This record gives sequence, structure tokens and C-alpha cells, in this order.
Amino acid sequence: MTTQEIADKLVEMNRQDLHMEIYEALYDENVVSVERTGEGREDTGFADIKAKGDEWFAMIGETHALEVSDPLVADMSFAVTFTMDVTFKPGAMPGMVCRQKFTELATYHVNEAGKITRETFAYPIG
Repeated sequence: MTTQEIADKLVEMNRQDLHMEIYEALYDENVVSVERTGEGREDTGFADIKAKGDEWFAMIGETHALEVSDPLVADMSFAVTFTMDVTFKPGAMPGMVCRQKFTELATYHVNEAGKITRETFAYPIG
């Protein structure tokens, strides 16, 4: 698949609420995931990335809205914004109010084999 096709598939699957299935369909087994806020968490490997996704979704009590932008593609990279309105479970996100509305910028890098090898997330906290 081309970078554009991978980007379109990632957006389509997120819009269909197939978040966890994206890992198996589009990610390289040695993918690196970076959170650019908070403590700057970095996870490596297919299993760790899936576990991080499980942790994220376990913190959410209710999703009121999720919008996924069309991708912006450049060579072997692309970017997508996720605009979320979620209510976190009590105590799930220390220091944050229970309901949050925010936009997160996600960037992705794709290898020659057509798999995502790196994702980076940046969003406001507070």
C-alpha cells in the first residue's frame, strides 16, 4: 500500500470505531509510539502499543464525540487530527476534569513495506 492508502485506511478504521484492529492491519511489529505531553511516554513493539491502546480506552467512561480529519500526506509520513469529547472514569486522569474536549495531532511514519513504524501524539493537558 502507498502512504496515502495507509493514511486513508487508518482514518476510515478510526471513523468506524475499529481502533484496536488498526494495529494488526497497518502497524509494523516493531512500531514506536511517542506521547509528546505529560511525561513523554514512549512505547516500542506491537504488544506494548496494543497494551497502551487498551489502557487508554479503559480510562474512558463515555465518548460523546470523535472526529477524525482527512489525512495530510507527504512522502512516507502523514498527519491526522482527532477531536474528542470524552468523559474519563473518575480518577483515570489525575489532575484533569472528568469531561474533556480536545484536539490531538497524530503523525505517522511509514516504511517501504507499507507499515506504520512510528506514531507521535501531541495534545493539550489541563
